[in-house]
Amino acid sequence: MKKLVATGILVILCTAAFLQTGKPANYEAGKKVYTQACMPCHMADGKGISGMNPPLIKTEWVLGDKKRLINIVLKGIEEPLTIDGEEYVIPMPAQPQLTNQQIADVLTYIRNSFGNKASVVTVAEVKKVRG
Repeated sequence: MKKLVATGILVILCTAAFLQTGKPANYEAGKKVYTQACMPCHMADGKGISGMNPPLIKTEWVLGDKKRLINIVLKGIEEPLTIDGEEYVIPMPAQPQLTNQQIADVLTYIRNSFGNKASVVTVAEVKKVRG
């Protein structure tokens, strides 16, 4: 019963935070991770660097399959990507040192920044993909 009450309170608090800011509750935590781990390549505006590091703005890679996105953070990606007809050649390094919470936070931030609007990534989803 106590777990049920605690879960209910957590849901209410997260909903209140979302309603006040229009952003998911873990948005600000994700922004901090993005600034440290992602911004050097994908830039503050999420536009990346032409021909080198891909943009994070309204692409299927960001807005699509969450499992694929989580795997990219955990395992990196070596092959060039083509996004909107442009090829990006710099490999994405794996980030396995990030905790499940940090990955959920940063991916939620990315999926809800730079003009993106998508569902949150949960710690449970990251944990399942990490195995």
